[in-house]
Amino acid sequence: MKNLKYALMSIISSVVLNVWFFRFNRETIYRGGKATNMIEEFAAYGLSETLVYLVGGLKVLAAIGLLIGLFYKKAIAPSAILMAVMMLGAIGMHFKIGDEAITFLPAGLMLTCSLALLYLNKKTA
Repeated sequence: MKNLKYALMSIISSVVLNVWFFRFNRETIYRGGKATNMIEEFAAYGLSETLVYLVGGLKVLAAIGLLIGLFYKKAIAPSAILMAVMMLGAIGMHFKIGDEAITFLPAGLMLTCSLALLYLNKKTA
């Protein structure tokens, strides 16, 4: 169980940091609407560029918190909760504009992983 918990923390952090630092300006099949980068995707949701950086900052903060959680256990729950809330919001935005199911996949997987991590963290505390 402990190894699964560490694996989930690493996976969530890696995926989120990859998206926000390396795939920010890249087109993917997971972008909302017809967006080719993160700023266009948020515009498709009707959100401002300011919110791009606010949401990105919160997701990066949660990802870093999970990495810190590998050494400082008290960082795990707040980071996983923040990540789960952010992923619920992402899923909501995809629904809002009627995206295809494939676009929800990363957020849905990260939400599932975050919730599983919360469960495992409570079990192994």
